[in-house]
Amino acid sequence: MMNTAVTDAATLSVAPMMDWTDRHCRVFHRLMSRRALLYTEMVTAPAIIHGDRHRLLDYDAREHPLALQLGGSDPAELESATRIAADWGYDEINLNVGCPSDRVQSGCFGAVLMKTPDLVAECVSRMIAVSPVEVTVKCRIGVDDQVPEDVLPAFLDKLRKAGIRRVTIHARKAWLQGLSPKENRDIPPLDYPLVHRMKQDFPDLHLSINGGIADSDSIRDHLRVMDGVMVGRAAYHQPWDILGQADRLWGDTPPLATPHQVALAMRPYIQDHLGTGRLHQITRHMLGLFHGMPGARGWKRTLSEGASKGGIEVYDAALQQVTELAA
Repeated sequence: MMNTAVTDAATLSVAPMMDWTDRHCRVFHRLMSRRALLYTEMVTAPAIIHGDRHRLLDYDAREHPLALQLGGSDPAELESATRIAADWGYDEINLNVGCPSDRVQSGCFGAVLMKTPDLVAECVSRMIAVSPVEVTVKCRIGVDDQVPEDVLPAFLDKLRKAGIRRVTIHARKAWLQGLSPKENRDIPPLDYPLVHRMKQDFPDLHLSINGGIADSDSIRDHLRVMDGVMVGRAAYHQPWDILGQADRLWGDTPPLATPHQVALAMRPYIQDHLGTGRLHQITRHMLGLFHGMPGARGWKRTLSEGASKGGIEVYDAALQQVTELAA
């Protein structure tokens, strides 16, 4: 059953991105939007079963609405990981059927699972049976020599019959042989019309589109057809451009009026973190906050050069760069 609040949040979501969307990044993003759905980095089912669960699953309550993305291909492991994660109170659990990285392929999960839809159906069925929250899927339009026009509708039909009601579709193929993970994010052509047709063909599913969406106008254009839009790299590298006005999509006033206010609001969180951690662990996610604005280069340079060794004084010096030029 869909959680209507989380489904509503999926109108705009920030994609799960390995090494990027950690807990510090998500707290930062949440300051700019109360409403957008945020995702964890992908966590593998075996890691949750055998690893440090608190390190892998803990998060700050202010991050809600928040989805956990799982990676795996063993139905029993995914069932166990879902059962364990239930105690952490995530708002959604998502299965990764889209990541093309070598390390993901070697574990037989991610985009390669597009080749085994029956296995994916079994995985999500087992996850749904033990999950107190909605289980969703993020996929590609196909992989390698598959014909997306044939593969994608059959894949969605299989998911629907297994109980899935919400899917995010990255509108590119993944080439598992011959392209690097980075190349797979850029080289395979985008096929937005195909994904739009899936919404027409599967009106009962909540479908979000992902891939190459880089500005607010594009988000609004896709929302005329799709139920939701997921933004990845643009939300990370130009967070204010994507998230600063995002809550207007829901008819709400954004929580903060300027990127300067966001930077100031992050300061107490940073100070708390500096008791046990390093400045760059947070500020590496904030380098693009002032993208295209006066002082942006100074902000980025000060943090890039000083955050690995410095403390709050480096952050304040970076903020001074944009404050003086904006005055």
